[in-house]
Amino acid sequence: MKRIIAFIACLFLIQSQLFAQSAPGFWPEIVAFKKIDSTQKPILNSILFVGSSSFTKWKDVNDYFPDYPIINRGFGGSTLVDVIRYAYDIILPYQPKQILIYCGENDLASQENISPEEVLLRVKTLFNIIRTNLPDATIDYVSIKPSPVRASIQDRVKIANKAIKAFLKKQKNAGFIDIYDAMLDTNGNMREELYLSDRLHMKPEGYAIWKKAIAPYLVK
Repeated sequence: MKRIIAFIACLFLIQSQLFAQSAPGFWPEIVAFKKIDSTQKPILNSILFVGSSSFTKWKDVNDYFPDYPIINRGFGGSTLVDVIRYAYDIILPYQPKQILIYCGENDLASQENISPEEVLLRVKTLFNIIRTNLPDATIDYVSIKPSPVRASIQDRVKIANKAIKAFLKKQKNAGFIDIYDAMLDTNGNMREELYLSDRLHMKPEGYAIWKKAIAPYLVK
């Protein structure tokens, strides 16, 4: 019997290793979220922040919005394709009353041939997954931000933002939170002082701008 148990355990270990090797990107981050949820049950009817590293690095987001039950499930480097892939793992199980999405910047930056139209299609896909499964939830999209290190993609960023805004304007219980212009100076230039040395991720001054823009949209 001990040999059988040891054999089964060995098979399980091999299967786990093979899955880890073949698992899609960001699976370890998703597993980490699941582990947190298993030890600390999330509050239902909360506000869910999901998307890429601008949310991931907003580790004190609850301090910015102390009157709201916020769950942060951003995972750095993710694209809309990744968020779509894991929607059933890190969005739907929480049954949130509101979802804020920040994603799309990495899509445009990852490949030069990714068009604003493709980003819009991905936003629509994610939106429809959420709306189908959470028909009463409020869905808000935080516009793609201006990032100095990604100056070369800003024309596509602006087109994508405009298209996503137009799409969401036609949807019920949905909104577009524009933070782009608020992060520019009076001459329309990107403000280097808002960013860390990588010229991509933000300092608290950048998040202060986001707080001001997002606060009016949060659902009580």
